[in-house]
Parts: sequence; C-alpha cells; structure tokens
Amino acid sequence: MGEIQLVVLKKENMEHIKAPNLVNYDNATIFLAGSIEMGVAEQWQERVVKMFEGTGWTILNPRRDDWDNSWKQSLEDERFVEQVNWELRGLENCEYAIVYFSPETKAPITLLELGLLSQNDTAKVIVVCPEGFYRKGNVDVVCRRYDILQAKTLEQAVEIIKASNNVSL
Repeated sequence: MGEIQLVVLKKENMEHIKAPNLVNYDNATIFLAGSIEMGVAEQWQERVVKMFEGTGWTILNPRRDDWDNSWKQSLEDERFVEQVNWELRGLENCEYAIVYFSPETKAPITLLELGLLSQNDTAKVIVVCPEGFYRKGNVDVVCRRYDILQAKTLEQAVEIIKASNNVSL
C-alpha cells in the first residue's frame, strides 16, 4: 500500500528542471524548445510550467537562471558546450516537446531543434507557430511533411499533452 501512495504522490507533483541541472529520464518529460532571445522573447516557459502544476510531468526548461551573454558560442567555452549538450540530451530523451516560435524573434536555434525533432522517432512534438513568425511557411511545411502536430496556442499544446493517458488530471 505504501508503494501505491508513493506513486500517487509522484503523479501529483510536477517537477521543473532548468539547464544545466541533472535530469532523471525515467520520468515522463516534456522539453520546452523555443524562442529564448534575451530581452526580446517573452518568458513563455514560465507560463507553460504553471499550466502543468499538479501533474506528474517533469518539465525540462533550457532557459537557465545563470546565463551569461559573455559566454563564447564555441567548443572552447565549457559552459556553452554544457548548455548545448543539456539541450540535445533533452531533445533526444523527452517524451513530448513543445516547440514555440515567438513572432518577435528569429529563433535560429528553435528552427534547428525542430529539424532535429522531425527526425526523432520517440518524441511526440507539438509546434506552436503564430502568424507573424517570419518563417512560418517553412515551419508549416516541415510540420506537414513530417506529420508534426501544430497547436494554435501554448494553452492548446498543453491541453493536448494533458489529455494524453500519461498524466494525472
């Protein structure tokens, strides 16, 4: 009986893990891929995390608290390499990925992530690409070609995942 209670408690507690913290991929995970451009993109990840409160999901958020714009985007900068590898592991091991393209951003890394996820056989990918994103047409074609689900809003993407049989409501 103690094991059943432990499972129920775990299902009721959502876990929010930001880069570069360790992740237990034995838990059901959702990777938040999308626009992060500092000072331009809204902090949409926090909105999504709030929407998953009370569920058993582990949310992987690449927006790290200690990001420093002085880091060189180079193999020589260990902090940068650590960040990119954390994100790649998350993309490779997640059960779901929400990919959000903020219309105010260019999001080149998000485009790269969508390309990687389009080739991932295990992750269920949900793309949110509002009107106004400068490459919406490209995103729409990739989603159609690789049968990737598109949601109109972040709220709709979250509801799709919550409606799956993997979450306690």
